[in-house]
Amino acid sequence: MAFLLLGFLVALFLGADNTDGFDRPISFQLIKIASFYNHSWVQNLGSGWLDELETHRWEMNSSTIKYVKPWSRGNFSNKQFADMERHIHLYLVTSTRVIQKNVNMFQYEYPFEIQVSIGCELQSEATSVGFARKAYQGTDLLSLENNSWLPSPQGGSRAQNLCRYFDLNKTFKETIQKFISDTCPHFVLGLLEAGKEELQRQLKPEAWLSSGSSPGPGRLLLVCRVSGFYPKPVLVMWMRGNQEQPGTERSDVLPNADGTWYLRVTLEVTAGEAAGLSCRVQHSSLGDQDIILHWEHQNSIVFILLAVILVLALLAGLVFWLRKLW
Repeated sequence: MAFLLLGFLVALFLGADNTDGFDRPISFQLIKIASFYNHSWVQNLGSGWLDELETHRWEMNSSTIKYVKPWSRGNFSNKQFADMERHIHLYLVTSTRVIQKNVNMFQYEYPFEIQVSIGCELQSEATSVGFARKAYQGTDLLSLENNSWLPSPQGGSRAQNLCRYFDLNKTFKETIQKFISDTCPHFVLGLLEAGKEELQRQLKPEAWLSSGSSPGPGRLLLVCRVSGFYPKPVLVMWMRGNQEQPGTERSDVLPNADGTWYLRVTLEVTAGEAAGLSCRVQHSSLGDQDIILHWEHQNSIVFILLAVILVLALLAGLVFWLRKLW
């Protein structure tokens, strides 16, 4: 009963049509985060992710699925998703009760958090790898591999107890295996077809150089900012000729409000080492035409701006002085 949702998903999603091929691995996963504050207060959060793009979200107040993208339904009907909402609600209620009933046996201690991830990675239309993982307080407990539950090394006796518990339920294991090997790949192909226009879009990055706060006397912090690109994968490097410079530091790739991405890459050098350095940006939207920004060019722009400002200031002073004479 605790995993009735998975059995329903198998019956619901099988039969989805294949779509056109794709040229890189892509994954889909269902994530559940259950926060157990005490024996009577529990909060369940659920979401669905296509790679790093959120496509579905579980709304707790209404017990409904929120479609984050217009194409999140894939090729499934309203009735299919309405039925799935009811089964998700039942799954969350039942799984919560199972955990509460077995808190001592599972060696859980309030307050605690359980994370569950179930899904698959498609490497081609015909090849996929499924996965199912469970974690406690962010530490891996167990995973399903080759149709067997395996405790994680860091899970200790808690993970071993869980594996023994799950191994007693053969139906549960078969249901999950069916979902990750058959259901999930079909579902991903449906999403890829429905969301093709957005998923295949390409937006070119914009890049610019600046200097950050001085890290110390005689030292510079070179900053290369890249923004407005889609999809997310991007490679940004500080280079000297064809050699990437050691010590390059990259921020996380962060989302912009318009759905594009932003990245900041820095390099600390002495003032004398800055000459000859450049920032190289590689992105799928650019083809083989990388963006290359040279630090000397950046300095030239700064000097030109300073010169313009100085000239304008002198002209303004001259005008002011002439007006006083008149």
